[in-house]
Amino acid sequence: MPFEKVRPRKVTAIAAEQIVEAIQRGDYPVGSKLPSEFELAEQMGVSRPSIREALSALQAMSVIESRPGSGNYVVRLPSSDEEDAAVHLIESEAGCREVMEAREALEPPVAALVATKGSPDVVLDLRGILGSMRKHAARDDFDSYLDADKAFHFALAEAAGNPLVTAALSPLLNSMDQRVYREFTRHYYLKNVDDLETVSDLHSDVLNAIERGDGATAYAKMVEHWTRMREIWEA
Repeated sequence: MPFEKVRPRKVTAIAAEQIVEAIQRGDYPVGSKLPSEFELAEQMGVSRPSIREALSALQAMSVIESRPGSGNYVVRLPSSDEEDAAVHLIESEAGCREVMEAREALEPPVAALVATKGSPDVVLDLRGILGSMRKHAARDDFDSYLDADKAFHFALAEAAGNPLVTAALSPLLNSMDQRVYREFTRHYYLKNVDDLETVSDLHSDVLNAIERGDGATAYAKMVEHWTRMREIWEA
């Protein structure tokens, strides 16, 4: 066939592609600092969240690294194959915004539902997971923290006692293992001990409301959790 199917492309993938091409041209040699998120967004005519997702993909591939308080630096020259790999990585994963919107829509009512169940065993299980989250937060161990965070949300979904709820949430919770989402979370949402502990406190607030059987507060605290992440994403 003389033609190929035309497929829509994510803005984020195009942004990542342009950054990689600039590095390959030598505009930004290894060791140099990339323009700020604001400058990149302005030059490409896209939103800062799109730039953040593109940078997260390149961080996941170890092409650039984020230095807190300083910016993003080129750490190695990507090959032409890796340019395609960066685009494929973004195109093959759910977008960070889509994940956040979906979880913000679904998880608060699940937390409220679990609060109505009044199960001491569920509370005990969640307390154990929360203890692990706090331990990893104190050590600034991001990867172990995020694994425990995922376990908390999975346990909450299962505590609803409805297999359809678990089935609906499982793909969203598994998105926490996506490379771009994980890098975005590491560099923007949970970037230091204070952030880890703040988010642990939000999980604790949700759990305390569940233990009291207070569905309204469980709902509100879960909304607060996702509102905080979305606001950081959009800042």
